[in-house]
Amino acid sequence: MLTETNSRELPGQPPFTRGIHPEMYRKRLWTMRQYAGYASAAESNLRYRKLLDAGQTGLSVAFDLPTQIGYDSDHPLAAGEVGKVGVAIDSIEDMERLFEGIPLGEVSTSMTINATAAILLAMYIVAGKRQGVAQDRLRGTVQNDILKEYIARGTYIHPPAPSMRLAVDIMRYCDDFVPQWNTISISGYHIREAGATAVQEIAFTLANGIAYVKAAIEAGLDVDEFGPRLSFFFNSHINLLEEAAKFRAARRLWCAIMRDRFKAENPKSWLMRFHAQTAGSSLTAQQPDVNVVRTTLEALAAVLGGTQSLHTNSRDEALGLPTEESAKLALRTQQVIGFESGVTEEPDPLGGSYYVEKLTDDIEKAAREEIARIDEIGGAVAAVEQHYFQDAIARSAYTYQLEVESQGRAVVGVNKFVEEVSPTPEIMHITGRSEHDQDERLLSLRKHRNGELVDARLSALRDAALNPSAPLMEPVIEAVEAHCTVGEISDAFREVWGEYRGKR
Repeated sequence: MLTETNSRELPGQPPFTRGIHPEMYRKRLWTMRQYAGYASAAESNLRYRKLLDAGQTGLSVAFDLPTQIGYDSDHPLAAGEVGKVGVAIDSIEDMERLFEGIPLGEVSTSMTINATAAILLAMYIVAGKRQGVAQDRLRGTVQNDILKEYIARGTYIHPPAPSMRLAVDIMRYCDDFVPQWNTISISGYHIREAGATAVQEIAFTLANGIAYVKAAIEAGLDVDEFGPRLSFFFNSHINLLEEAAKFRAARRLWCAIMRDRFKAENPKSWLMRFHAQTAGSSLTAQQPDVNVVRTTLEALAAVLGGTQSLHTNSRDEALGLPTEESAKLALRTQQVIGFESGVTEEPDPLGGSYYVEKLTDDIEKAAREEIARIDEIGGAVAAVEQHYFQDAIARSAYTYQLEVESQGRAVVGVNKFVEEVSPTPEIMHITGRSEHDQDERLLSLRKHRNGELVDARLSALRDAALNPSAPLMEPVIEAVEAHCTVGEISDAFREVWGEYRGKR
């Protein structure tokens, strides 16, 4: 029901149900990012340049699995995974190749990286320095959301406590030296991909956000200093109106959390700025061209919900990495919505709809109740350790799958309007040559760098990790400048903090 209270809310005013800016897209469209990265830094660099030429307005880097979990490309556990689901980055030289010819002072870069976020951010800072770009001019986001790795994704390295320390130290460093950088992108995307409902996605994500804010305050940071640089990352799923309402409810909830729970006084601290990505889990290998329709609806939901940044998945991602052609089509989907659809002419196009307003209220109420349950457990970290999130998501995913298999939930091409043979588009393949070449580059790096300096920087890093009050980003940056690798820096932390083993 449209109440007197929410009918008076205006875009750009607390609690920001209707958008964080008064004019929203009338003044400026959302940042159009296409998540990309594969094989080598040089090959990914070519894809980035082509996407920028096609009209993309921000970069979004996908890293391969070894990079995400802190192994160099020549580590035995990396065999067969190098460059497969993202770009392989082992050293500062790789980071420089990744952005060769791309002025880091002029682009905004998002890096989807968590356990090794400090290392990759350090490499980006050093790469900028080598381009002549001071770190206070760098703009972008590092995901740095380690809690959701324990909950839904699994690319963690260390136990929660030291991982939280590392995440907060990134916030501290950027607050001091990289003021235009978004220090954490609190992510519901992977929580939803793992099977969570819309309510669980925002409740669990905001519970994680509460944990990060609390940890930062306990570390001595001012909520009104780091609060405006927090950002979020959400899934835009297939139920168009539910998703649009979900984003509206999430903004309203976060405003209340920051203003009432944490007593933030700066209105910019109350804002929820978020990136959205269409739902990878909604894409089907059957009749893959139909995925274009799914992605279009999901992108429209994100825009109707007021996103600040958007990635549209490609039609072939249920089969493999997107081809250049399908990635461009996904970008064109955003551009048609932005420049042709007319939905950008009104800040909150669905505002005033009885159904959407009721959905917004219902989702907010249910999410508040879920956050209260997590508070009773002891907060997000305790909920991770007690497997509360993981078990809840598993139950929701199981229920969803039962609905699909019983045909209670229709999925076109899977359990409805099924065709015996679906046309298979061209699939992109990553060959073993990329892994071989990456190993050769690592071998050359280790041969020509200053070994004594490497040992000294890694020793300093271990000392910092042992001291609970020592800063961490500074010694990580110094290690990167000495040509230490992702694996070597991660191993220095492993020696001190150990590795986390989840519930079996």
